[in-house]
Amino acid sequence: MGSDTVLAFTVSPSGNLVALTDDTKRLVLFHCEPSWQCISIRWVARRCTTLVFSKAEDELLVADKSGDVYSFSVVEPQRDGELKMGHLSMLLAITMSPDDKYIITADRDEKIRVSHFRCPYNIQSFCLGHQQFVSALLVPSAQPHCLLSGSGDGTVKLWEYESGLRLQSWDLKELEETPSSKDDKEKSPTVCRITSSPDGCLIAVQCERVSAVQFFTLDLVGKEKLMPHSRLSLPHCPLDMTFDSEKRLWVLMESNDAPLQIFSHRQGSWECDPESPELHRVTEAFMPHWETIEASTRTTNRFEHLYKISFDNVTVYLQKKQQRLEDQQLKRTITQKTNNKRAKKVTSGAVNQ
Repeated sequence: MGSDTVLAFTVSPSGNLVALTDDTKRLVLFHCEPSWQCISIRWVARRCTTLVFSKAEDELLVADKSGDVYSFSVVEPQRDGELKMGHLSMLLAITMSPDDKYIITADRDEKIRVSHFRCPYNIQSFCLGHQQFVSALLVPSAQPHCLLSGSGDGTVKLWEYESGLRLQSWDLKELEETPSSKDDKEKSPTVCRITSSPDGCLIAVQCERVSAVQFFTLDLVGKEKLMPHSRLSLPHCPLDMTFDSEKRLWVLMESNDAPLQIFSHRQGSWECDPESPELHRVTEAFMPHWETIEASTRTTNRFEHLYKISFDNVTVYLQKKQQRLEDQQLKRTITQKTNNKRAKKVTSGAVNQ
């Protein structure tokens, strides 16, 4: 039995549909324009990790902990889901190409797979290069042939996903404005969210338990396509973020006083806009539910269990082998000395006789 905790949700490209799944394995589909209405409640085989609508909004793709992807019809909201494809590892992120030609999936085993949407057994390419689980994917609206990925290794990578070619990589730890402590230097920030402005030219990257947002510019004309733009320091750790149609960044933070803030980029810096009428309206509707949301986020790091622990078995093996050889050599030396003593006794006894 679950506790009705929402595990994942997604909004359709038009904003007219919302889907969520919880720990009781329910998949709930809503129509939110002109008013909210529950379209269907269906069941998934296993607990889900991420959801995404197709760009045509006729299918809802659901990825689960076992690595499978199921397709649920939006047009026929009561029809059961169909198994679409599968990985051998837990799926953490899923997205679609703008033309619905490809489905792009990322798993715990550092792999990004690009498959044909209508026949997923036909794999177009793999985007390989991350050293830890891949936790975020984004196809920028202005660059439909490019893919941005974020990982537990603390890097953001730019790909040409049809060929699997890696175009660029940035280590977020190297872009930090303040030097890290010794403990932080050993840890890589986990990328948990990548989003872009409506024109696709400005990229925002959010990391788990890091009270800052790193911005990049994306321009495929120059040699350096993905370049650091600016960094926004926040008073609290962000929980989520998104751009609006005016290129303003909305950030939800761990704060009881002002959990939701809007930031605008003016004259080379990011400025908070606390007097925005839209902010007041959304905050009023949001605050009555803040205690429930805040309670669900009380965790140190929701990605901590995904890191793989490496064991240096070779060093241990070599040490044991060396110890075994030394013990064998010692035994041979002792045996040889014992045999020499016996031989001397036999020889001396024969002489005496």
